[in-house]
Amino acid sequence: MRFSGDRVRANHNPQDATATKATAALGALPEWNLADLYPSPTAPEIARDLQKAAEEAKRLKDNYHGKLTAIAADGAALARAIAEFEQFVELTGRLGSFAGLHYAGDRADPERAKFYGDIAEKLTAISTDIIFFELELNQIDDAVLEAAMKNEKLAHYKPWIENVRKEKPYQLEEKIERLFHDKGQTSSGAFNRLFNETIAALRFPVEGEPEPLPLEMTLNLFSDPDEKKRQASSEALSKVFKENVRLFTLITNTLAKDKEISDRWRGFKDVADSRHLANQVEREVVDALVSSVRAAYPRLSHRYYAMKAKWLGKDRLAHWDRNAPLPERPERMFAWPEAQQLVLGAYRDFAPQMADVAGEFFDKNWIDAPARPGKASGAFAAATVPSVHPYVLLNYLGKPRDVMTLAHELGHGVHQMLARPQGALLASTPLTLAETASVFGEMLTFKAMLKQTTDARERKALIAGKVEDMINTVVRQIAFYTFERKLHEARRKGELTPDQLNAIWLEVQVESLGPAIELKPGYEVFWTYIPHFIHSPFYVYAYAFGDCLVNSLYGLYQEAHPGFVSKYFDMLKAGGSKHHSELLAPFGLDASQPEFWNKGLKVIEGMIDELEAADAGA
Repeated sequence: MRFSGDRVRANHNPQDATATKATAALGALPEWNLADLYPSPTAPEIARDLQKAAEEAKRLKDNYHGKLTAIAADGAALARAIAEFEQFVELTGRLGSFAGLHYAGDRADPERAKFYGDIAEKLTAISTDIIFFELELNQIDDAVLEAAMKNEKLAHYKPWIENVRKEKPYQLEEKIERLFHDKGQTSSGAFNRLFNETIAALRFPVEGEPEPLPLEMTLNLFSDPDEKKRQASSEALSKVFKENVRLFTLITNTLAKDKEISDRWRGFKDVADSRHLANQVEREVVDALVSSVRAAYPRLSHRYYAMKAKWLGKDRLAHWDRNAPLPERPERMFAWPEAQQLVLGAYRDFAPQMADVAGEFFDKNWIDAPARPGKASGAFAAATVPSVHPYVLLNYLGKPRDVMTLAHELGHGVHQMLARPQGALLASTPLTLAETASVFGEMLTFKAMLKQTTDARERKALIAGKVEDMINTVVRQIAFYTFERKLHEARRKGELTPDQLNAIWLEVQVESLGPAIELKPGYEVFWTYIPHFIHSPFYVYAYAFGDCLVNSLYGLYQEAHPGFVSKYFDMLKAGGSKHHSELLAPFGLDASQPEFWNKGLKVIEGMIDELEAADAGA
């Protein structure tokens, strides 16, 4: 199952009386229906498909193990083999998607955790039989494969084959690959699950609250108008993170070492090279992005937070004030029907087709919006498999940022829906491009929200909120990437202590946030709860990549670039069938050039300029 746009967003506990009242004001929030995958965890279809997957894996092995190079000259025969492999990927993907989404609904439920663990274990065992397939595909001679590509059906798979063959220098012989595959359940997979279940179980004693709160409700207090609540939430987080820092340090050290072992055996030199390969992006492109963003810190985050400190009447902001609401105007709340209407309206103004596709998520119960105890934090869109459809998970609170998150995840959903015809091997989009439709959907919704706003104070608050979101998406994520690089590079020299991890965290946060943010005691352990460091090392730069890319694209849209909407839909429909350079070429954009990234960063800078000008004119 492919998750896109996993965001750490605020949550709340509906068992709390105040939260229950607030939830009622939002209207009826939808809960997803997973029956399009399977009716229930006990459905006989699950046992049937597990058996079928095991039989298919054995059949693939019997028919093709040691034989792919022999049939490669026959393009039609090789295309049939890949099509059968694709059907197997589709079948196992369906099982894994249901297990993952069912578990995400309540990670504190031991029955769901067991079901998820059992399915993952069975799928790992089943798929061990087909590890040979991609390995043997990479043993085919280039000239033989090129000649076979004259077959139309095989040519359909050419982009996937080319991406698989890029992995050839880093693949090991089959027995070792099988060992790595089998051990994943008890190594990285086990520590990922330990992190998930630990985070889900933590409770934070916030001063003034009647009972300890779960993580997301505590994080939500960072945007409370009451500074005392923001400070109390920060102190509660610090206290509990410190109590558990040895466990989080062990998890982090273990996963970093596990990755180092894999990288060393496979021959990856740089700590992030395996991620770049998976993202189908060159290291030089990422380096250009990172250097451009870091150079822009003073013009973006440093300058904005200095302005915000002045707005809040402070010389410097405490770290718990970073996401505080502006004092001029209370934050507007959006009931669920309002949010739906706003997002779909913004999508429709851009292109009716986009709104029609997004509307299916509301009409067919593909969204799970309410917060529940134990539910996965934040938000994501899960692509599942092309024969079904994506699902969206939210923790909806009705704040403007929650509306933006809805727009973001629906953008992923639209992207995934449009790419489905590419099939199981080509529909999945690299992370760098997976954020394109989501961030574009956010921008459309923000512009629609801004258009409705006539009050100058509310307009300022909206623009400031968007700037903060963009800083969180670009500056904060590149700081996260820098933290990960320093962490993994240091781990190659030996195990890290909590104090060492804390020091690395503070170093990159000071650089990115600037002198207007005062990192109070306790903030040093805030690295512990970031799920991306655990689940997807170096994932985070994809957010900045997507935001800067969309800023450049949106600028072209506003300039009435010829055929923009058609080109945009072609980009989404391509899924993972084209390299980023091919997809951007019709727009005249080149991500390998620093100018491309600077163009995107100037959009954020321009919004800060607008806020600065409004202050000067006040």
